Amino acid sequence: MSNPWLAIPLADYERHMAAPEVSQLQALSSLFAEALAVRRPASVAILGVAGGNGVERIDSSLTSRILALDINPAYLEQVRLRYPNLAGLELHAVDLAEEWIQLPPVNLVHAALVFEHAGTGRCLDNALTLLGEDGALSVVLQLPSAVEQTVGSSGIASIRSLQAHFSLIDPQGFRAELEKRGLEPVYEAQRGVPGGKALWMGIFVRV
Repeated sequence: MSNPWLAIPLADYERHMAAPEVSQLQALSSLFAEALAVRRPASVAILGVAGGNGVERIDSSLTSRILALDINPAYLEQVRLRYPNLAGLELHAVDLAEEWIQLPPVNLVHAALVFEHAGTGRCLDNALTLLGEDGALSVVLQLPSAVEQTVGSSGIASIRSLQAHFSLIDPQGFRAELEKRGLEPVYEAQRGVPGGKALWMGIFVRV
């Protein structure tokens, strides 16, 4: 079965994320900026980069290698067009839930609302494979809401196809899984978004 992300136009996704009833683009960009400020990485990998929301937060004087990974090549092309002068930008079309990636490790791996769609199996293995010995994994998860449990309702038809491919990840269970794999949390942050939802970010390093 084809992955629904391959059929969703980037314009639809970005309109959905920017819609007042969802309004997650700014919150996600802010959390990425926070992770960058905390870790000040020389290299970063962004899993599920989509159109590059937040990439403008990268300080090129500190971060000289940027891996942008996404399943949809059309999304990556837009990243290339939007950031033509960003030094060290590498674009990689990959299905993180199905393929194994082999790329040199980085100082910071950032995965925002990725595991809800790609699961915590191979996708998490790939994230940890990218993690350098002294690197950090920053993860943004959507917290449950009594009003809306899954993908927000923006009225954009193509986004409805994601409903069956989205599962909330419990931060406590996720933390326990990472601890089993030898990582511990060193930083946490949270942002409220519409629909009674919130986004949680945890930054993890190897023990």
